[in-house]
Amino acid sequence: MTKSELIERLGRRQPELTAKDMELAVGTILAEVADALAQGRRVEIRRFGSFSLRFRQARIGRNPRTGGQVPLTAKHVPHFKPGKALRTRVDQGRRRGTRTGRTTRNRR
Repeated sequence: MTKSELIERLGRRQPELTAKDMELAVGTILAEVADALAQGRRVEIRRFGSFSLRFRQARIGRNPRTGGQVPLTAKHVPHFKPGKALRTRVDQGRRRGTRTGRTTRNRR
């Protein structure tokens, strides 16, 4: 689901709010999560999951095109850990076969 699809679905559920209101709400939430992570703080959304930072050590990577070695610097990367309610809901949906099993990567 893309950000615009999320805004559209929220608009259908809350017809009294305008698309601009929904766009502002979604944008604000995402910006607040990003700002908190940028400040090194953890973000927890109950029954959904938590966002935190993981540290990756400097290492030698590989350029997939040339096969040559590339030095990669140490960095912090965002990490998402789903909550129990989200894991359960996803698992139940998959067991019922409500999804086709295709991921966004497979869509063309």
